[in-house]
Amino acid sequence: MAIILKSNLDLVKECDNFPYPDDDLEKYTQLLSSLYKFKVHTTEEIVGLIQPWVVEKLVWTREWKIDHETKTISPVVSVVPMTIARQNSAIKNVLDFTRKERKFRVLDGWRDELYQIYGAPVGTVMERAGSSLFGIVTVGVHMTAYTRSDGVMKIWVPRRAKSKDTYGGMLDNTVAGGISAGEMPFEGLVREAAEEASLPEELVRKSARSGGVVTYFYVRDERAGGETGLLQPECEYVYDLQLEEAVVPKPGDNEVEDFYLWTVEEVQKALAEGQFKPNCAMVLLDFFVRHGIITAGNERDYIEIVSRMHRKLPFPTASHRHLKAK
Repeated sequence: MAIILKSNLDLVKECDNFPYPDDDLEKYTQLLSSLYKFKVHTTEEIVGLIQPWVVEKLVWTREWKIDHETKTISPVVSVVPMTIARQNSAIKNVLDFTRKERKFRVLDGWRDELYQIYGAPVGTVMERAGSSLFGIVTVGVHMTAYTRSDGVMKIWVPRRAKSKDTYGGMLDNTVAGGISAGEMPFEGLVREAAEEASLPEELVRKSARSGGVVTYFYVRDERAGGETGLLQPECEYVYDLQLEEAVVPKPGDNEVEDFYLWTVEEVQKALAEGQFKPNCAMVLLDFFVRHGIITAGNERDYIEIVSRMHRKLPFPTASHRHLKAK
């Protein structure tokens, strides 16, 4: 069977696939009106969106108030002051009880890794595996490492281990990972570079260059592992690293099978064939835009592609510099 090749815009739409009101107002309105709004104490900000079928299956405790009329969910404010610790306990309890009853396959990927809930007070956190159940903004860091010899650019591309529950066997960015609560993006990059690609800390600190951020609103499909339809708004801090030809990334953990050094044309072919994890495809397209490989002259959908790689998310976001506990 012939492979149906994907355009660059197809790749962007595959990752940023939560509807836009301008594209289909009816679909957007119907979906948005069905979702429950997740709020935390001390703020009226909506910090997440929850699918109604998720609300039905989560094992709620008395620490929570669920208003089905306004479709709002938040920890209960009792006589006892609602501290960050008590709020975190309420969040942890509902996920712990739900996990014990094996209500969601996505919780089988429990990491014991906490994510900051953006829009909530600093230190308000949630287990990473539960983030898509509550539809909160998650933040990661991705780096593209490349070489340049005689004017020819080549890119280091890893293949994810086939044993991984999420996107097993798909292609990835050279280095990629989530940022834990309290961790600064660049420190996360240094850590992930050592763990995943065996790149020396000194090299990364000296030579990695910031390329900005990529943002999108992803509705998870079967490749993500666990339930489909879960909401995953994300922000990825992106970095570039030019390597000498003698420097070869090597798997440092069990998450990567191997690394390939590919020409731009080989990477573009793999992208068109759908071999890359969706958000990694978007990060590579952003890399190509910033390096003048994709331009308004050779890509008819250039403006839409660039704008959709920097989606304004309908949730609070903050620079990590301002998320450090005071």
